Amino acid sequence: MREERVPLSYINRDVVPFAVMVAVECVTVGSTTLFKAASLKGLSFYVFVFYTYVVAALVLLPLSLIFGRSRRLPSAKAPFFFKIFLLALVGFVSMLSGCKGVEYSNPTLASAISTLTPAFTFTLAVVFRMERIVLQSSASQAKVIGTIVSISGALVIVLYKGPKLLSSASLTSSEPTVWLYQGLTSFDSSWIIGGVLLVTQYLLVSLWYILQTQVMEVYPEKTTVVLLYILCATVISAPVCMLAEKDLTSFLLKPGVPLASVMYTGGLVSSLGTVIHTWGLHVKGPVYISLFKPLSIVIAVVMAAIFLGDPLHLGSVIGSVILSCGFYTVIWGKAREDSTRNVDGSQKLPLLVTNTIEDDASSLRCD
Repeated sequence: MREERVPLSYINRDVVPFAVMVAVECVTVGSTTLFKAASLKGLSFYVFVFYTYVVAALVLLPLSLIFGRSRRLPSAKAPFFFKIFLLALVGFVSMLSGCKGVEYSNPTLASAISTLTPAFTFTLAVVFRMERIVLQSSASQAKVIGTIVSISGALVIVLYKGPKLLSSASLTSSEPTVWLYQGLTSFDSSWIIGGVLLVTQYLLVSLWYILQTQVMEVYPEKTTVVLLYILCATVISAPVCMLAEKDLTSFLLKPGVPLASVMYTGGLVSSLGTVIHTWGLHVKGPVYISLFKPLSIVIAVVMAAIFLGDPLHLGSVIGSVILSCGFYTVIWGKAREDSTRNVDGSQKLPLLVTNTIEDDASSLRCD
């Protein structure tokens, strides 16, 4: 029999984007897991944030020189630079919230709440009149219902920890009983604080998406915009982090997990991850890329269990299922709306425009 060869176009169009996006999610969750491990060894999140921006700037600077820019920068007096500053400020506060949230909780909670981003983005897009709601439309109904369900799932994760389902083998036999009692009879204040901080982070990330969309409309040179954003964020973070961190000797990083965490996040997630994400958005579009977000929950659970010994709680499972259902409902509504607009020949509105520095937020976020 004659062997059938897989067409090269199919590999480039479907296989490569799928494999790359799975890899990006693994790298992003790995960054959060590594930061959590570094924080347990004493790494201050102020130090982490500052050095992450510095490393990302050093990586992106030669990339911007290699790829160059095809158009001149706007005038120094133009609103463009104010928007870059505002973008950097929102990204910086988002990253601080995310890192502190992970310190209080764990990477699994961060990955679960990250899937709230489409719901938050939809809500803000309506507020900023980038998205219209037609209540008679099934697409609009799906997006509204999905947003409400997603937020409900996040509340379940944050407010209900529940008993352990899986735990590290290093825990003693008496510990599960204690954790079960605590999970069923009381709230874990650290868990709730961490959840609130992470929700704040991804709300700011959604706002960041809205601002970034406006910036790209003015100057659509992705590499240059990314570099300017990183440089501005570095300038903002330097005085804030050095004043907030009381022990300045902590800025002297020694070889080990803390240094590896900074180099990994700055060199891969915040710089190269941005390039890969932007390429994926260009090839497959934001809806396809967004579909990989719930995958981060599974990756985070496995990594946290292996490298951190974090247990998996019932509340995280229930909330993640609810949140993912809401997430896919929003995505379905958006996809249906886009297909309808394509048939009608009307112009698309940029709801989930995520030509991001990412993922983000998110990527500079500790997600």
